[in-house]
Order: sequence, then structure tokens, then C-alpha cells
Amino acid sequence: YYIGQTEVTQELWQAVMGSIPSDSWFKGAKNPVNDVSWNDCQEFISKLNRLTGGNFRLPTEAEWEYAARGGNKSRGYKYSGSDYLGSVAWYEDNSGDEIHPVGSKSANELGLYDMSGNVWEWCSDWYGDYSSAAQTDPTGPATGYYRVGRGGSWDNDATYCRVAFRGNST
Repeated sequence: YYIGQTEVTQELWQAVMGSIPSDSWFKGAKNPVNDVSWNDCQEFISKLNRLTGGNFRLPTEAEWEYAARGGNKSRGYKYSGSDYLGSVAWYEDNSGDEIHPVGSKSANELGLYDMSGNVWEWCSDWYGDYSSAAQTDPTGPATGYYRVGRGGSWDNDATYCRVAFRGNST
């Protein structure tokens, strides 16, 4: 599978959707789009696919974590690309209480930026308990109430930015 090198920028969102969400904080063309629901993302992806003829989708939680960990180049870091969060992420201790342009911190082993911090990232899966059985490329439950969010954000402490941390929202 392929995954975006950066979070979706407000510039790209506006090009596809015609506007950025009116209640987005910290407007800026190179800033990641924020304050979008999982359903908003599905609408964006649908329009992007119509415009490009592509087959884009949100990653599964397992795909997101594999990419955030650095894939087969992983060095086993706690955060995406480093054990020192400040070098790879904007989070509560260094963000100045705002989001920042994508790609302005160091990339992980796969050249991916902002997998830890800046803004939360949606995954395609419903949130649920992990199975204790060994699995290859698992997906979440077939239904649920919450969707999976990963990566933490500019206003979270370091715990939420760990590659292993699992968030959820509606």
C-alpha cells in the first residue's frame, strides 16, 4: 500500500473540497487540515478519487502503525522516527499552542512526517479490543461506535504521541 508523506494540507483540502472547514483553527495553506470528522474525510476521499481516477482510502490501523513505526526499516523508536519526541513532533511542550506546517520536523525511517503529533490522524477501522491471536494485516471490528485516531496532536502530552497509543472518537 502507499501512504501520504505528510498529513493532508489545508491547501489540498481546499483544492478538492472548495473550502476548508469554517471552524478549522490555525489557517495556513501548508498546515494540516484539522477539525474534520471521519465522515468529512470519507467525502474528501470520494471527491479526490473522482477528480484523479485514483483509489485513495484511509489506512487501516495496522497499516498506519506499520508506517509510523518505519516499516521494515524500523529502529524500534517510541515515537515515529525518534525516541526524542521534540525532533519529530509538534506536541504540547513545543507547539506554542498551535499546529505547524506539515513536514517541518524530521521524518521517520520511511520518509513520513508528522505521524506523531501536529494533528490526530483518522484510520479506517472501528475502535475495538485487539485480538490475542497472531494476525497478518488485521482490521478492526465490523461495526462500532468510535473510529480509530492515531498519532496525537499539538495539544497532547507525549503519551498520546507514542506510536503505540490508540485514540478513538466519533
